[in-house]
Amino acid sequence: MSAKFGPAGNSEAFSAKYKSTIDAPRYLSEMGLDHYEYQCGRGVRVSDKVASAMRTKSSEHGISLSIHAPYFISLSSIEPEKRDNSINYIIQSCDAAKRMGADRIIIHSGSCAKISREEALELAKDTLIRARRQAIEQGFEDIHFCPETMGKVNQLGNLTEVLELCKLDDSFIPCIDFGHLNARDFGSIKDKSDYERMLDEVENALGGDRLRCFHSHFSKIMFTIPGGEKKHLTFDDNQGYGPDYEPLMELVAKKNLSPTFICESAGTQDIDALRMKKSYCSFL
Repeated sequence: MSAKFGPAGNSEAFSAKYKSTIDAPRYLSEMGLDHYEYQCGRGVRVSDKVASAMRTKSSEHGISLSIHAPYFISLSSIEPEKRDNSINYIIQSCDAAKRMGADRIIIHSGSCAKISREEALELAKDTLIRARRQAIEQGFEDIHFCPETMGKVNQLGNLTEVLELCKLDDSFIPCIDFGHLNARDFGSIKDKSDYERMLDEVENALGGDRLRCFHSHFSKIMFTIPGGEKKHLTFDDNQGYGPDYEPLMELVAKKNLSPTFICESAGTQDIDALRMKKSYCSFL
């Protein structure tokens, strides 16, 4: 198996040409991409008609699928009602994924708010365990939860915290957003050794199998100090914000890993995903 590449949602170029997301699998296949991450960030509203069409079209064109669960999930909220609602959003995302033929849902970790990081992590663990239990009860055991590393300093979701969440269940796969990690640590990713350190941490925490198939978001992200993430950029943006993708592509190829890379560039996510794939292929 080799790495897969695709965009988060629909790019500006796609939207200028097509009106419906069900055209995305053909469009991406013709570009030479392999994956599409369907966006449910503002709520899970996927009709059976759309789900069925996405399932058929993605199968026809060899495009695998994942779903980004709602942004307003807060695994670590100090309000029990919000955590319970978050479980509902996760189950809704699982249902949409199953109908669509996706096998991964990407989940934001939450905020530390007015509590310590340790307390927030314990709340998040409890929420995820309960969500997984409900998912199994409702027939969604084949859907992988992918807790995501987050870009703002006050959010739960540095790499170590996400790996702790993934230790809760063997089916959980980390979503490593390298742009987020670079932003929350104010430009910490400088070269290949920084990426290697992160991949080693994943392997040490979760083992080689989950390192091999990790999920990833990638984009250049503007950040502020001390807040962290401010906004997503494009690969052509030359304001000095990283990270650069080439060293990571070389590492992934040389280590024979097969992750799924989702590009979240601002409007050029398909073009930039293809640039990542071409870079990766050049190291094979």
